Amino acid sequence: MIAVDTNILVAFQRREYAHHEQAVLALTELAEGTAPWAIPWPCVHEFLAIVTNARIFKQPTSVQGAVETVDAWLESPVLRVLGEGPGYWATLRDQVLQGQIGGPRVHDARVAAICLENGARELWAADRDFSRFPKLRCRNPLVPPTQKR
Repeated sequence: MIAVDTNILVAFQRREYAHHEQAVLALTELAEGTAPWAIPWPCVHEFLAIVTNARIFKQPTSVQGAVETVDAWLESPVLRVLGEGPGYWATLRDQVLQGQIGGPRVHDARVAAICLENGARELWAADRDFSRFPKLRCRNPLVPPTQKR
């Protein structure tokens, strides 16, 4: 199962992003495919917080528009929304200790732990910080494999 990080979701929503078209194609392929894919709940929360933020965007996405986008993703019959389960703390603990994670990167450790606990084999992200979690394969679907993230 492929899980999707916030930055890919934001690129999907915001046309001004350089890789908007690639994000639309990548998420549409997942949503309309037959293989299970996932979005961790913290990424949904962060998506809503970012795209509706007037400090980030001159014209932020309306709350209604952001909610409608999430509703559309949730209509995908193969989407799973991932959250913390019974083994979450042990997985998070391992990620934090092994990667020596502190400060704002704890959020990334949380996303990684949720993905690992729920069986995601890969996380699509445009964030190099996820390389600190070697148990979770990370790939940026917005750039060709020959380019560096």
